[in-house]
Amino acid sequence: MHHSRLCALLIDCRTEDVDAAAQFWAAALGRAVDLKHPGTRGNYRMLATVPGEPLVQIQRVAHESRVHIDIETDDIPAEVARLERLGAQVVETLERWVVMRSPSGQRFCVVRVQRPGFAANANRWD
Repeated sequence: MHHSRLCALLIDCRTEDVDAAAQFWAAALGRAVDLKHPGTRGNYRMLATVPGEPLVQIQRVAHESRVHIDIETDDIPAEVARLERLGAQVVETLERWVVMRSPSGQRFCVVRVQRPGFAANANRWD
């Protein structure tokens, strides 16, 4: 048995200026850039998040700009196996997360638990 839930919306930006991209998305979504969040570093900027809502992160990338989701779980290998049974494929296994592709081509990541309240409202998979 393991648990998982939607964790974050990541806005991948192919840009030289991740701060300008973060400012745009902050204004567009009505959220401030959270410079004190531990996820705001290097190529990453976190937007302020209301408790209970998914995180929103802006990240500078080398590939085409796109949006992807992260699924957080208390057991990454079990969640990856569950998603593979649904038709997803592993694209890349990294140190702390796995990049996957859905049957219709969207990329997403499976990550360790990131947000508070996980145990209270995650999906349970047997």
